[in-house]
Amino acid sequence: MQTHQQVLIEQNVRAYNQFDVEGMLVNLHPDILFENISEDRVTLHLQGIQAFRKQAEAALTFFRTRQQEITNWHFDEHQVTVGIRYQAILAIDFPNGMKAGDSLALNGQSIFHFNGGKIIKIIDIS
Repeated sequence: MQTHQQVLIEQNVRAYNQFDVEGMLVNLHPDILFENISEDRVTLHLQGIQAFRKQAEAALTFFRTRQQEITNWHFDEHQVTVGIRYQAILAIDFPNGMKAGDSLALNGQSIFHFNGGKIIKIIDIS
């Protein structure tokens, strides 16, 4: 049987994969904190649902396709950590030299925290 936290995470990932911003927001706490960490440094920090919405809408133009797949689950008292396999095809040229049409593939993890039945914090690490 799935926990409420698993359901929220799976709905969030499904909405992300479908480019569904409203679906991504529905389970987020108004005070959502989002951080992306790459190579041990914070590359994106967002606070609040409006900042998250703005970034999620902007990111729609970055990829032709994108797919997060949950590879494993780890439950702690205050958080849920999921392994993520990520694949995407870029829709635009990126400043790091990657070009539109290039494939991106990486493995990482996402850490979710909850408050009041909603996701209040997401940390993506790759």
